[in-house]
Amino acid sequence: MNSSSDNLTGMVVPQHVAIIMDGNGRWAKQRGKLRISGHRAGVESVRNAVRFSVKHKVKSLTLYAFSSENWRRPEKEVSSLMELFVFALDNEVKSLHKHNVKLNVIGDISRFSERLQKRIKKSEQLTANNTGLRLNIAANYGGRWDIINSLSLIAEKVKNNQLSIEQITEETVNAHICLHDQPEVDLVIRTGGEHRISNFLLWQSAYAEFFFTDVLWPDFDDQVFEQAIEVFGKRERRFGGAKSDDEFTE
Repeated sequence: MNSSSDNLTGMVVPQHVAIIMDGNGRWAKQRGKLRISGHRAGVESVRNAVRFSVKHKVKSLTLYAFSSENWRRPEKEVSSLMELFVFALDNEVKSLHKHNVKLNVIGDISRFSERLQKRIKKSEQLTANNTGLRLNIAANYGGRWDIINSLSLIAEKVKNNQLSIEQITEETVNAHICLHDQPEVDLVIRTGGEHRISNFLLWQSAYAEFFFTDVLWPDFDDQVFEQAIEVFGKRERRFGGAKSDDEFTE
């Protein structure tokens, strides 16, 4: 595993990085191992990504751990993933707390076991007052679910006469969607060679830059993370506007 260097000196570092951690299963298959071994190996990449983000003062790091579609996977794999989630929370939260990281789990956690829900709440409570990196774990999360959930919250306020239909704006949705209290997503990284966002942060990444790599998640290291940020730093972000030297043409 490559260690983080100072190659990013002078570069524009994104405030909010979101990562689709893809390729654990293929990594395991290439080595003749069970898929869960790839997920276990991926935990180390999570540790490194958190360390890297803390060192380079990224404000928010959001990791796609388990999508709402992942329930379709074999029951044994899902069960193993849940146990790995419990294990990771139990073993990593003290280290996160020590390094002033604030943990936040986004998604519909009501489908998880009561045991896992308690672990999540306990971990969030322990780190609630930390002021460093915001580490968001997307678990049983889907971008469409997130938008629908936001609209449901808004509809409830309209129903209770706390909000009128005329008051519903883009800012209203922003205020009710996951991660509304954090910087907008600047950079989305996807490992594993696929070029899609798989229902991840659909609203929040509307103007994000995307970086796709063939590297499988367990092999994701500081060098690849640096490469993604270097590419990000060279992008011209116009948020729907035009270059200053562009001429209007019919």
